[in-house]
Amino acid sequence: MNKINKVLITGASGGIGSAICEKFNQNNYHLILTSSSSSNLEKLKVKYGDNHSYFLLELSNKDTLEENLQLIKNSHKDLSVIVNNAGVTDDGLLLRMKYEQWSKILEINLTSNFLIIKNLLPNMISNKRGKIVGISSIVALTGNPGQSNYVASKSGMIGLYKSIANEVASRNINVNLVSPGFIISPMTEKLNDMQKNKMLQNIPMKKFGNPFDVANMVYFLSTDEASYITGQNFHVNGGMLMV
Repeated sequence: MNKINKVLITGASGGIGSAICEKFNQNNYHLILTSSSSSNLEKLKVKYGDNHSYFLLELSNKDTLEENLQLIKNSHKDLSVIVNNAGVTDDGLLLRMKYEQWSKILEINLTSNFLIIKNLLPNMISNKRGKIVGISSIVALTGNPGQSNYVASKSGMIGLYKSIANEVASRNINVNLVSPGFIISPMTEKLNDMQKNKMLQNIPMKKFGNPFDVANMVYFLSTDEASYITGQNFHVNGGMLMV
């Protein structure tokens, strides 16, 4: 009997998160899905059914986050893949940005990654196998006016993941990142043609990405085909940034 692979996906109800869920579901993974919204979690349960697992994770609350991570750790000791996809924005120019705007984004987008990996990594080390994939962003390398908090959190992820990759590389655990560019989302759909064309001028492929473009890369990095890849940041951006 084949062993069932398990994947934890944070931010499972968003555009990219939904595509990542679909990709792993199509490949017969047991989904461990999280959201900070009870209503979104219920929608995920309706969509994927009772054969998968669901957890409410409030990423900005360290105490309840660690409590629920311990539940995941104890009930899914054979977890094989972690996908840290959850992220939020709260934009504003630096001179007008409140400390709460800064600290909230760093806490949700960066510190939660530290806590999730720290709590769930011991089981991967015991099992001598694991894949960890974080979703960063193109702006982590380019910067973006009005998003100093978001950019700092996504840049911080790159340093965090590369450091962890070094620490666990000898344990058969791969740690990588995927940095999307402009991906089709409810936000891009609200843009008018002039705004879209202005954005497309900066993309050599002259089109926005699809959430499944990101999901395909995440899935590849979670398979044995990527077993000799670790500590890398993969850009999915249509050529908008070539590094």
